[in-house]
Amino acid sequence: MAITRKLISPAEAQTPRSVYVHVPFCLRRCGYCNFTLVAGRDDLIDDYLQAIEREMRTLDAPHEVDTIFYGGGTPTHLPTPQLEQLLKLTIERFPPAPGYEWSVEANPADLSDEKLDLLSHYGVNRISLGVQSFRDAKLELLERDHRAADAIDAAQRVRATFARLAIDLIFAAPGETVDMWRDDVRQAIDLGADHLSTYGLTFEKGTTFWNRLLHDDLEEVDEVTQREQYLAGIEMATAAGFEHYEVSNFARPDCRCAHNENYWLGGGYYAFGPGAARYVGGRRETNHRSTTRYIQKMLAGESPVAEWEELTPEEIARERLIFGMRRLEGIDPADFAAATGFEVDQLAGQQLNDLESHGLIERSPERIRLTRAGLLVSDSIWPELL
Repeated sequence: MAITRKLISPAEAQTPRSVYVHVPFCLRRCGYCNFTLVAGRDDLIDDYLQAIEREMRTLDAPHEVDTIFYGGGTPTHLPTPQLEQLLKLTIERFPPAPGYEWSVEANPADLSDEKLDLLSHYGVNRISLGVQSFRDAKLELLERDHRAADAIDAAQRVRATFARLAIDLIFAAPGETVDMWRDDVRQAIDLGADHLSTYGLTFEKGTTFWNRLLHDDLEEVDEVTQREQYLAGIEMATAAGFEHYEVSNFARPDCRCAHNENYWLGGGYYAFGPGAARYVGGRRETNHRSTTRYIQKMLAGESPVAEWEELTPEEIARERLIFGMRRLEGIDPADFAAATGFEVDQLAGQQLNDLESHGLIERSPERIRLTRAGLLVSDSIWPELL
């Protein structure tokens, strides 16, 4: 597999070339969701826009960037005038460089032609559709506010207008079989997606799904079936010409998500909005998760930051080891040492030996990466490397 990019050194990460904007608004909260959002509080949108403008203007001057990512929440939930206000502000403060990528997460239920035209007019070139499934029964179970016909229609309209279409899918929904999951993946491929992200359903504490699980109202898919579904997604996507380039992500040639690649390669990034986490010059900051608290802080002229930490060179290196291993290309030990100042064996030699002996990674002088077996248990590997 060709190596497309090297790790970004801490010195290079001092001046970020990426920006994330968190738009916390949704029509309603899905049962599995523990993201930073507010549902049914559109009355806060104008104050939010005033707050995020103030936050962006804390930077002394506009900064040219290579990637912009609107996440949520549901960015396309914003009414058209307010969405345009945010687009204008973003371009003013973060003018896109030649060859840029500008991604916007979108919900099939509220992606009107008017909003698509607006996004295209301002230069957005990648839409990430939160489809999750093309089966109505599964969408209803997941408490989504769209149905299969909405998702298909939205994907077709995006495909006709934008350079890139990304589709997110969830597997291992209660009662889901491998064949049902295959149908979802097949539909996404047939719609012409350039990028697929597949995530196993998780039951997070504090969500309604967590409570339903505790009360035996929902049942998790067994581990064997979850693994079969994950592998089926890999098989189908790669057979269709997608590159499996990260644990949960697949892309057609030259269609990787450049914004996320910057995260995984150790690049710096600005971030704005409730709960947004930024990484600049070895310092990580996270804003208040509460939208109302974030707005109050910004409009009072106070810092929105709730947590921060200065990472040591070793902590930076360990994070880059983990993020680098998430990529199917893995890491080049020489490149890693040049970028971080640490040899891989110096940081985690024994742990890597143990993982190799269990068949979870493969090692050579040129490459360290997950095996197929390692992919299946990757979430249990990362704590071993910290």
